[in-house]
Amino acid sequence: MLAPFLIMLREGLEAALITGIIATYLRQTGRSAWMPLVWIGIFLAVAMSLFVGAALQWVSAEFPQKMQELFEACVGLVAVVVLTSMVFWMRKAARSIKAELHHSIDNALHSSAAGWALIGMVFFAVAREGLESIFFLLAIFQQSTGPAMPLAALAGVLISVAAGFAIYFGGLRLNLKRFFRWTGIFILFVAAGILAGAVGSLHEAGLWNGLQTPAWDLSAVLPVSSVLGAVLSGLLGYQESPSIGEVIVYLAFLAVSLYFFLQPYTPSAEAHSTAALKPAEGSNA
Repeated sequence: MLAPFLIMLREGLEAALITGIIATYLRQTGRSAWMPLVWIGIFLAVAMSLFVGAALQWVSAEFPQKMQELFEACVGLVAVVVLTSMVFWMRKAARSIKAELHHSIDNALHSSAAGWALIGMVFFAVAREGLESIFFLLAIFQQSTGPAMPLAALAGVLISVAAGFAIYFGGLRLNLKRFFRWTGIFILFVAAGILAGAVGSLHEAGLWNGLQTPAWDLSAVLPVSSVLGAVLSGLLGYQESPSIGEVIVYLAFLAVSLYFFLQPYTPSAEAHSTAALKPAEGSNA
C-alpha cells in the first residue's frame, strides 16, 4: 500500500514541479494570459494517460490465461524500465531542469504557432509522468488485489497536487534533492520486486522454466497474507516462496542499479554551462 502511494506522490510532484516552473515563469515574465493553454496541455495529458491505462486493462482482460501471464510479464518489464529511467533521469535533470524549461518556453512562445507549441510542451512533460504512472500501476495492481492499492495511489496523487499548489504559491518548501534521492532508492527496490514478479509471470506463460527451485519457503513463518508480509511485499517485493531465478534477478538488479544510482553525479561541461544560465533548483523549491 505504501509503494503506490509514494511512487504516485513522487510522480505527481515531478509533474507539479514542471508545471509549477512553467506557470511561475509565465507569471514572472508578464505572460499570465497563456496560462489557460497550460491547463489544456495538463488535461489532455491526464486524459490520454487514463485512456491508455483503460485500453491496456480492457485488452488484457480478453486474453487467455497464458497470454494474460505474458502480458503481465511485459507490463512488468516495461514498468521496470520506465521506473529505472525515471529515477536516473531526475537524478541528472534536477540541477538544470528550471533553466531548460525557461529556454523551452521562450522558444515555444516565439514560434509561429506559439499556442500549440506551449500546449505541446506541457502535454509531453505531464504525459511522460502519466504514462510512467500507468505502467507502474498496471504492474503493481496485477500483483496485488483489493481496493487498498488504488486508494493509496489516489492519495499520493491528491497530496502531490496539494503540494504543487503550495509550492507554487510559496507556502511550502521541500528539500527536493533529499526527497528525490530517498524516493529513488525506494523505487529501485520496488522495481526489483516487479522484475522478480515478471520472471514468475514468464514461467507461468511457459517461456522461462530455469532456476525454478524454491530458494526458501517462509509461508508458515511470514506469509504474504499477514500484515507484515503484505507490507514487505508492497515495499520490497517480498515473496514467501520465491524461485532461485527470481531471487537472482532481484539481487542482481538491486546491486547494479543501486551502485550506479549512489555514485556521486558529476555534471558534464555542457550541463554546467546550462545550469549557469539560472540558479539551480538546489535543495529547495
